[in-house]
Amino acid sequence: MVSLAEKMAANMDASVFSKATELKKRLWFTVLALIIFRMGTFIPLPGIDSRIFADIFAQHSGGILGMFNMFSGGALSRMTIFALNIMPYISASIILQLGQSIIPSLGALKKEGEAGHRKMVHYTKLLTVLITIVQGYGIAIGLMSLSNGDGSSAVIIGKSAFIFSTIVSLVGGTMFIVWLGDQITSRGVGNGSSLIITVGIIANIPPAIAQTWELGRVGSMSPFVILCLFLMSIALVFIILKVEMAQRKILIQYPKRQIGLRMTSAESSHLPLKVNPTGVIPPIFASALLLLPITVANIWSNNGPEWVQTLSRHLGHGQPAYLILYTFLIIFFAFFYTAVVVNPEETAENLKKHGGFVAGIRPGKNTAEYLDYVVTRLTVLGSVYLAALCILPEVLIAKLSIPFVLGGTTLLIVVQVTMDFITQVQSHLIAHQYEGLLKKAQLVNKKRR
Repeated sequence: MVSLAEKMAANMDASVFSKATELKKRLWFTVLALIIFRMGTFIPLPGIDSRIFADIFAQHSGGILGMFNMFSGGALSRMTIFALNIMPYISASIILQLGQSIIPSLGALKKEGEAGHRKMVHYTKLLTVLITIVQGYGIAIGLMSLSNGDGSSAVIIGKSAFIFSTIVSLVGGTMFIVWLGDQITSRGVGNGSSLIITVGIIANIPPAIAQTWELGRVGSMSPFVILCLFLMSIALVFIILKVEMAQRKILIQYPKRQIGLRMTSAESSHLPLKVNPTGVIPPIFASALLLLPITVANIWSNNGPEWVQTLSRHLGHGQPAYLILYTFLIIFFAFFYTAVVVNPEETAENLKKHGGFVAGIRPGKNTAEYLDYVVTRLTVLGSVYLAALCILPEVLIAKLSIPFVLGGTTLLIVVQVTMDFITQVQSHLIAHQYEGLLKKAQLVNKKRR
């Protein structure tokens, strides 16, 4: 029996990945879907002169447009059909999730289970189309008002045709990305929307490193600053890993119970609560809400009214108004999304049903209040961590003109999504490993018989 078990373990370790055909199919599907997404970021909008637009974008890329371009994987700098990326869908999700807390009919969908979830997804996609139409119209009007240094416009077709083609192209491109993200989530590995954003960020890393190196070569940035920037990026990744893996474990005890004729002994376990249960959601939500009005303000800042120019100046990177608003939105969404993800009353009720209790705390209402107290304290720490992680690099970006891709928000997204991707791959491998053990155990039992 020992030799048989050793052979089974050796064979399983040697071929567990090679035989995980379903996982390999999922990985290949994910890779191909992301390749298709990257190809779409190079298909320009109809009626755009790419050369002239590149000159125009270079004049405005130092502001919030640079951050929007980072999230779109460079699609905005080329003004392609994927220029809006998946941001309208995220904005629609924010609006509807906020609506669930205000509108009773939307809040009731939570209690309908899978049917309610499907309705919410349908409403989110409809709202995504509406938001994309509004954004597409704003982008079309803004593009027609822009010109490069010699007065040439990037739009080379008629006004009505350009507005119509821009709206149709952006709506089609955005909804295709939403569909592609859903396909990755269901048929691939990882969260499709997060992976699409992450791939866009990663695609900008080599140009960002080259840009930083060029700044050092021409003397605009000292080698010491470049070294500090490199060390800061490593430190941020280390901090993100430590905080995202940190947990507050609450001791849960279960008394002796009689199941049939058998008396079970008292047991204890832990209820893990993450320091940052919301992950990358607050920074992404905050960025999505800020990007729309600020982008429009930046596009119209040259030819728009006085208040638009003032708004564009005060909401630039490193400006106090932008930093304050960004911090507020991050903290707000940290608390809001924690309330959505973690429900102390429901957790306390489930513990009470199964006979579990927190040591020293009465089951029911007292347990819910204790869990709410702990979750609130953790959310305060998590929101401060997220705000500091995203705001401090923003100041450095504004002061030193370093690429946006090296900021705290982007590093947080990349690290978080990578951790989630690895966790899902490991889950598939463990499931395959477990199925292999069951099959081999059944074969051994048959041979014994």
